[in-house]
Amino acid sequence: MGDQQHELWTGEYFNEGVGGQGGLFDKLNEECGVFGVYGHPDASSLCYYGLHALQHRGQESAGICTVEDGKFNYYRGMGLAKEVFTNDNLHPLTGSTAIAHVRYSTAGESKLANAQPLVFKYREGDLAIATNGNLDNANIIKRELERKGSIFQTTSDTEVLAHLIARSEHDDIVDAVKDALHQVVGGFAFLIITKDKLIAALDPNGLRPFMIGRLGDAYLFASETCAFDAVGAEYFRDVQPGEIIVLDRDGFHSEQFVEGGKRAICAMEYIYFARPDSDIDTVNIHSARKRMGKRLAMEAFVDADIVTGVPDSSISAAIGFAEQTGIPYELGLIKNRYTGRTFIIPSQELREQGVKMKLSAVRKVVEGKRVVMIDDSIVRGTTSLRIVNLLREAGATEVHVRISSPPFMNPCYYGIDTPDRKELIAAMNSIEEIRKAINADSLHFLTKEGLLDSIGQGSAGAASGYCTACFDNSYPTEIVDVTKVGCACD
Repeated sequence: MGDQQHELWTGEYFNEGVGGQGGLFDKLNEECGVFGVYGHPDASSLCYYGLHALQHRGQESAGICTVEDGKFNYYRGMGLAKEVFTNDNLHPLTGSTAIAHVRYSTAGESKLANAQPLVFKYREGDLAIATNGNLDNANIIKRELERKGSIFQTTSDTEVLAHLIARSEHDDIVDAVKDALHQVVGGFAFLIITKDKLIAALDPNGLRPFMIGRLGDAYLFASETCAFDAVGAEYFRDVQPGEIIVLDRDGFHSEQFVEGGKRAICAMEYIYFARPDSDIDTVNIHSARKRMGKRLAMEAFVDADIVTGVPDSSISAAIGFAEQTGIPYELGLIKNRYTGRTFIIPSQELREQGVKMKLSAVRKVVEGKRVVMIDDSIVRGTTSLRIVNLLREAGATEVHVRISSPPFMNPCYYGIDTPDRKELIAAMNSIEEIRKAINADSLHFLTKEGLLDSIGQGSAGAASGYCTACFDNSYPTEIVDVTKVGCACD
């Protein structure tokens, strides 16, 4: 086994890059997005368009890995999918099986080594893995493996799974993957390809969104259904909690690698992360957000002249609020879509003003008006303060803030890159203190009951459940490593 472990990584699989991204907004960082294809001759092209549809889930890096006649072809790079891939580097990615990945943006160090899919040498041949989510016990497993001689090339949880697969006593790859999955804890959606198989697996609580699509005879997998729409595929069903799916020459095979625990789909997917045109567990995101806005209006009506939403994820809720109250919805805030992901800020003073490069208030719309500003969440509070002040500087006489989620008070251990608890303004301050801190005339958060009623029941009916730990500190799994927050890619 020692020699096999030594041979796990060969070739130039881990080329370290440089980069990094910063931002003026204190929004939660997106998770990652995964896309997979089995049984289509243009698998890499489908992945390319699928990644475009999932680009909102990660803008730091993109990658595609295909397999043809047992040979792996892959390309990864830093940046958006359209920046990473060209005809020249996409054309060699031949094969009818492929997995692809977009990585979330981070304010920290950026490495090509962590870009996915990660490709490994395994005793039974090459192995490629793409992940969305986070393994809470990854650091604990990693330290144990290092004591046994394992050498890690990245800081990604995905590599931890690869080591567990490589060290499994099972020669059959599917049994080795199941063995590895039994040892990890967290929220994860894995896509794995070997020389002749595609394997998909979802964590026992179904924390991460993961769907199956069909395109002719081919099977597709994606973090959101909008990716199926982008390639003309049809939604088939969601991957179930604790399910492992194997596609090979013998067809489609499904089984539970572990009995599903408490079903707990991440509520923030419905509030903020997912695209409005996506469906998660058969619930449409735009419709759910509209219902959140309507419920907000019923819970915290305020007399005003116009309603506006903070682009883009809050617009659906703002429309719902306006419909429920009869207050006109207006485009009071406009997002500049051409600033790019990064830009140079020469001084802290100009950095504070830099928010205007990405967001502008429409003076002729808000001037002299009492404005209801709808947003999806407040993290540190700095962004909310800047936007409220933008509206006031544009002439708004009153700014009433309504948030289409409960107060965000706890870090996430399942894939969302969240600040430390002490940096979360709602964890350290009362609602009135937050209102003063963001310079609003009034402030109201949607109740947890209002949120869950607005999402409604998915395909599992009454058994549909949601992770609301960031609001109520009720985590669906035991948290074994409180330092392990954020995304599995980092």
